[in-house]
Order: sequence, then structure tokens, then C-alpha cells
Amino acid sequence: MSQPNDLLAVLIDADNVPPSKIGAVLTEVARFGTASVKRVYGDWTTPNLGSWKSVASEHVIQPMQQFANTVGKNATDSALIIDAMDLLYTGRFRGFCIVSSDSDFTRLASRIREEGVTVHGFGERKTPEAFRNACDQFTYLEVLDEPAAESTAPVSTRIPGPKLRSDTKLVHGLRTSVSTASGEDGWANLAPVGLLMRKQHPDFDPRNWGYAKLSDLVRATELFVVESRPGGVRVQSRKKNGV
Repeated sequence: MSQPNDLLAVLIDADNVPPSKIGAVLTEVARFGTASVKRVYGDWTTPNLGSWKSVASEHVIQPMQQFANTVGKNATDSALIIDAMDLLYTGRFRGFCIVSSDSDFTRLASRIREEGVTVHGFGERKTPEAFRNACDQFTYLEVLDEPAAESTAPVSTRIPGPKLRSDTKLVHGLRTSVSTASGEDGWANLAPVGLLMRKQHPDFDPRNWGYAKLSDLVRATELFVVESRPGGVRVQSRKKNGV
């Protein structure tokens, strides 16, 4: 749950994000805090940003004009970066949400994090790894189209257990995180497991595999015992011949 002082700055690269995704992005942003600044950058004199105008108005996002004065130079990126640093130095914000699939914001994300401020990245799956890893958390725009309630999620969107077990990166990350978070009894609370996974892989999100909850993704692998308790969910690695 966000706190009243969890102010966020949402900065959007209109050249690299389709306007149809912004409603879902802002819904996701609301999970982390209050978007007190919402700006979208681009050259609004060009026809290709025409569809952005109504979306920006609907979601009360301030359009920031930046003319493309020089061919081959991305003036929009420069304007966003300059504004981000100005906002950072005010010391008002707990986090920044950078909405773009452009690797040009890699250094910006790293610089903001150097100040101890959280960076939430949003972009398409094509986003370069460098930018994804520079963020504390990176969410693919594609998964935001999935229904919020898992009970209504189409089964066909979920990756089945055998395929999950063949994903060596996922399995290794889960096993390592469970082992690191576990106590002497071998059990680990699931919340710290999720945090460890995110630290290793900022783009980790159960929705990438079609699951709304981490607990259901872990269960689907059939590599762990998952128990729901009054204090939360706990998990333990299965042994080859049972636990």
C-alpha cells in the first residue's frame, strides 16, 4: 500500500510508448504511490503524436513540447532527462516512473538510483536489457493488458508447469531466492522471495508467465511446497523423493 508521502514523478517518452497503454500504466503506478507529476514528452507539432493529445487530456498528463531541431538527435530524450534531474534535486519524490522502451534512459535510471530514489521502468519486451537492469523494477507493457484478477485470466495465457521447469533462469532464480530467504527449518516467507527475485532480475513479474500472483507461479512449477498461513504464504523446496 502506498503512503501519503509516496510521491512519484511519471515521465513518458511519447515517441516510444503507444498511448493505448497509458491507462494501464497509471493503474500500475498507483500501486507504488501517488503520481503527483505526470508529463509526456514529444514534438506535438508532428502528426504522429496526434492520438496522444486526447489520452494526455483524459489522464491529466502535461504535454511537454520539444521541437526536433536537429536531424539524428533525440531532443525529446534530452528534455525528459533534464526535467528528471531537476525534479530529483527537489528531494520531493520517493520514486520515478520512466515510461519508455529506449535504452537512452539507462544512465538516467542509474543516476536516480544513486540518490537512493526508486526507479520503476515501463516498456515493451523489446526494451534493451541495459535499461531494464538499471531500474529497481521493470514492467512490460504487454503484461499490463492481462486481467488484474487471476480468476478471470485465460488459462491459455499461462505457461504450463513442464515449460516453467525448463526455464533454467526462472528455476535457478526461484531456488536461489528460496534458499537465501529460508530459515533453519527450510521454509521461506514468499514476500522476501519475490523481493530477492526482483533484485536479481528487475523485469521479474509473475505476469510474464501468465500468473497474477507469485504464489501461483511457484505452485505451477511443482518444484516447491507452498502453504498459506494467517501471517502470509511460505514456501519450501521439494526434495526428489518428497519433503
